[in-house]
Amino acid sequence: MKIDQKKFIDSLGGPEAVGRMDDESRADALESHMMAELNRPKTGDPAWDHTRIEKYPTVAEIEAQIETRKYREGAGFMYVPRNRENVKRLTPVPANPTLYDFFKLRFMNTSKHVLQSAALAQRNGMPEEIVLACLLHDVVQEIMRTDHGWWGAQLFEPYVPEKVSFAIRYHQALRYFPDPAVGYEYPDLYRQLFGSDYVPPPYIQATYEMVRKHPWYMDARLVTVNDLYAFDPNAVVSIDPFVDIIGRHFKQPKEGLGNDGSPVAHMWRTIARPDQPL
Repeated sequence: MKIDQKKFIDSLGGPEAVGRMDDESRADALESHMMAELNRPKTGDPAWDHTRIEKYPTVAEIEAQIETRKYREGAGFMYVPRNRENVKRLTPVPANPTLYDFFKLRFMNTSKHVLQSAALAQRNGMPEEIVLACLLHDVVQEIMRTDHGWWGAQLFEPYVPEKVSFAIRYHQALRYFPDPAVGYEYPDLYRQLFGSDYVPPPYIQATYEMVRKHPWYMDARLVTVNDLYAFDPNAVVSIDPFVDIIGRHFKQPKEGLGNDGSPVAHMWRTIARPDQPL
């Protein structure tokens, strides 16, 4: 995916605004931008066309917008449309919904990216558990974007092997740290966009140090290897090639996700019924 460096930085309020952001915020802004571009309608909608924006907001204007919105920027894609249009009525999920149903009916904003990531892992000969972790690693961003690695692991822990949830949880922290042994270098794209190295906040640094010594470090690392550049807007992807992998490694509750009384059932119900007022 090609990104116009100047226009992206301007969209964040300019170099001064970028300089005031911590490194975690910068990286999240980049991933959000790439995911938004991946899902951008090819209709010439000016709301999505950065080349047609005549005036970018200043830092003060961005900060002033906080109290004019009825949502926080960390809210998931399902709740806050990035195309400035009204939300659409969603097709109800079945009475006993499966993971496949959620991919078809609820993960519309994140599925293109994760399917590309899983397909890349499969082409690279990764074990099925790594392919599954790539398939699931970002879908929680439909409801929550902040610290999505931790949120995503929590969402899937009752249903997947422990290594899979471990890989999902810690892929977020590992993206800041190179590992030449597996061909993962610090992305040049970060340097090109921001002009300086990222310095992760202390909790990310501490998490990396812990995971680096863990026996399952490589499981999380391989998600980052097959994650960062899986943003091809022209790729044709489908959940169907991964149905068998899901069947072998995902413990689908017979009652349906959200109905099984698990500690995370409420999260699945939230995704199933995002328009529920209470």
